[in-house]
Amino acid sequence: MQNKYKHLSLVERELLSSLRQQGKTFREIGVILNRSHTSLSREYGKNSKYYRQYKPCLAQRKAGKLALEQRTKAPLKSKEVYLYVRKHLRKRWTPEEIAGRLPLDMPGFTIDDDTIYNYIYNNKKTRGEYLWQYLTLYRKRRMKRNGRKVQNQKLNNILSIEQRPKHVNKRKIVGHWETDNMDGRKSDSICVSATVERKIRLTLLSRLNGHNSTVKSRAVIKRLKQLPKQLIKTITTDRGPENHGHKTITKCLQIPVYFCNPYHSWEKGTVENTIGRVRRYIPKGKSLENLTNSYVKRVENQLNNTPRKCLKFRTPNEMLQLQINKLGALQVRM
Repeated sequence: MQNKYKHLSLVERELLSSLRQQGKTFREIGVILNRSHTSLSREYGKNSKYYRQYKPCLAQRKAGKLALEQRTKAPLKSKEVYLYVRKHLRKRWTPEEIAGRLPLDMPGFTIDDDTIYNYIYNNKKTRGEYLWQYLTLYRKRRMKRNGRKVQNQKLNNILSIEQRPKHVNKRKIVGHWETDNMDGRKSDSICVSATVERKIRLTLLSRLNGHNSTVKSRAVIKRLKQLPKQLIKTITTDRGPENHGHKTITKCLQIPVYFCNPYHSWEKGTVENTIGRVRRYIPKGKSLENLTNSYVKRVENQLNNTPRKCLKFRTPNEMLQLQINKLGALQVRM
């Protein structure tokens, strides 16, 4: 009984060549190799066209190249896997979640998450479907596997986030802030500064006419000076060039400015999450050139008057008022 079909190996191709030179027929060679004589005949014929000599090494190389092209063109291994992946991509599952869950839902089937990414970004047939928009952190083009390289930082004599008091992480005390900029298109000269209090989630938004550190530091100082001094204790930010005016902030507000490690955006997760909320009103990729101060103020009011689960469904403005009332009661006692 013949074995299930599999591609000829280099050894089998060499035996085929040798036995043909000895005058053996394809039927005789098929018995020796336990292969179908029609498969051997087809293999020999397509690699010895136009009176060329059959060369096993060239035939092996050609077969390998053809197999690679077929795998590249194949949608996703099989129809079942193809439908499963597309269905769950539209459910906003990540490629890693899809690849991990597939063997549980469909025993016997597997796929690698990198294969799914290649299907999304590199497959000619799917480029027009914009499947990347279903990814959690989507981009039009796939980033390199190892991500961005850490560039040399120009900041000197700064306070690292490791030097920040540990109690800040617990969000027990009001007055610890995070700040970052939200950009529109790369060509925009306008951006939005977002400064957020870690405990009560109070958000301060400012429209900036530029990306430089002077404009940024002035906006942060102006907004924070409108609040009681007792509610301003520290600021945490990233190492972007817009934050190189940190010494000015420290001097004017008399508070330390702490810097996250390079490309560790999660170390200022509160402001990152807040910018995600701002994107509901100012979508990513939209130009900010026509953005007005009044609209930015409306977005700020919307955020500060929206109940938050982390605040037991109170709003940031209500929490701010509670803090101001506590400060007033404390001053009366004193």
